[in-house]
Amino acid sequence: MNFRQLDLNLLRVLCAIHRTGSVTEAGQQLALSQSATSNALARLRHCFGDALFVRSPSGLHPTRLAQRIAPLVADHLLQLEAALCEGESFEPASGCVHWRLSLSDLGEMMFLPALARELRRSSPGSRLSNEAVDAARVSAALEAREIDLAIGMLQADHQGVLGELLFREHYVALTARDWQSATPTIGRRLDRAQLSRAALALAAPTASLLNNVQRVLERLDLGGANCVRLRHYGAVPELVRGTDLVAIVPQMFADAVAARHDLRVWQLPDGTSYDVMMVWHQSVNGDPAQRWLREQVRHLFGQGRIAANEPVDCAGLG
Repeated sequence: MNFRQLDLNLLRVLCAIHRTGSVTEAGQQLALSQSATSNALARLRHCFGDALFVRSPSGLHPTRLAQRIAPLVADHLLQLEAALCEGESFEPASGCVHWRLSLSDLGEMMFLPALARELRRSSPGSRLSNEAVDAARVSAALEAREIDLAIGMLQADHQGVLGELLFREHYVALTARDWQSATPTIGRRLDRAQLSRAALALAAPTASLLNNVQRVLERLDLGGANCVRLRHYGAVPELVRGTDLVAIVPQMFADAVAARHDLRVWQLPDGTSYDVMMVWHQSVNGDPAQRWLREQVRHLFGQGRIAANEPVDCAGLG
């Protein structure tokens, strides 16, 4: 193989196919047609004198050569991109960047309005999208540059993914204003016995949120509690206002909707907290526009500042 004759753009195709196991998905990530991606793979095979990828029931499987070189190539491409971005600057007022986030439906309700307001004020030429990637795919989506940033109950537990704690959140109970426990309450706190006698409402639009809420119930010895389960948070205020249900929701959501819908917020026993993280890929760590976006997220939401944002109007959300 003559390395000097190798088109370095082909290496991006090599990494994308290795990452996705699919010519079609690799092309989509690189904004190439399927025929162009297939042609690039054919050229790679000719250059290396190796099939590189063979078909299997689970997709394209890398040959030993591809297994050896693809991670090395991917690492060097990331380093090259970071080096080329070094020293650049970003002027938000004149910038035209398209930032792609991953937020759950609750994250979209709680984070997106404040962030969009700030971007419209500071960088009106830029765009913002919520791609809402499943939590299990966030790391892969960051690596593939399908998204630039994710916020939520996430962990930077994959190689190349960086993370930062924004704030520690905890669950509370949300009820109608006139709701009464089966046993007398003291102040604004419910104990395990009172919760065990209540009919609970849980909103869990994703598997990760469902598992997290379920772990909270188990810590409170409520794993078998009588529950109404919802797929979205938007219906929670009207649901509890018109019934005797007790909704288990994050504090930030309760604070945002309680006054607007005349609801009551109750504290829960200890052990109901979780971390809200901001995660991104190391390949964009030095990118000036990406650094600026992360700084806005820190400023708006870091260490509980979301509590100062305007209440969320849940009308029509589902």
